[in-house]
Amino acid sequence: MYIKKLEENKEITVAVPLTTTSGKTRVKKRSILNEYGIPVATCQNNLTNSCYIEWQIGYDVVVAETDKLSLTTLGDIRFMGANGKEKAFYELSEYIYYLAKWGIVSHKSLSDIKNMIVNIPSSQLFDNHTELSIKRSHFIEKEFNNLPFLFTRVEYPLIVYKFGKYEIIAEIMIREKQRAIGVMPMLYLCFPITELKTDFPLLGRRARSKEHGDFIIDKDNTNVFLELLKLFGMLSENHRNDMISIIDVIIRNNK
Repeated sequence: MYIKKLEENKEITVAVPLTTTSGKTRVKKRSILNEYGIPVATCQNNLTNSCYIEWQIGYDVVVAETDKLSLTTLGDIRFMGANGKEKAFYELSEYIYYLAKWGIVSHKSLSDIKNMIVNIPSSQLFDNHTELSIKRSHFIEKEFNNLPFLFTRVEYPLIVYKFGKYEIIAEIMIREKQRAIGVMPMLYLCFPITELKTDFPLLGRRARSKEHGDFIIDKDNTNVFLELLKLFGMLSENHRNDMISIIDVIIRNNK
């Protein structure tokens, strides 16, 4: 994802890829909210009202990763990440920076969010929360295809946050860390493809090769991105520390 345009009327146009099948952004479909979304091959299938964008939205890019650094418009606005790496603003932090620069987001709103996440007890952060733990049943002996197995069920927590009147939601899933001990909350921003602007209507047609849709961020949906700051600040201690650093840098650079 990258910023396509910064408008004089204080709008941010984000280019959303419609044909990627892997990575941070995918087109998926489901009929109702509690269904598991199925990826859509958009170049082979028509887009319908059941299609939505699943975006594992980020908030930073490691400065040392020069290829990724080229995706941000704020490569010089940096902070020290909770993991000890120097990072630049990207995606969520990038959008909030401009919204604050334009006066759409106030310093008070950002300070209030900072105070809110600072005061969350560590035990209530999502990676520590007892109600959000991964559950495994006891092993039982079970036969499949005439072979004996030990069988268990693993349940991964999924919580959904609805952004008021918008058909936009955040899905937070708790999974095991891939390269370390512990769990890792992952946040996805999901919204209908009808939120995108394109040269030709999306519904009822296939996506063209390497086609992008435009997602507009402005004063009308600013609250979604402020709420995302809060949600990220609840995920884990590292996420919280990063959100605090990002808010401090934005306030300091937009006095």
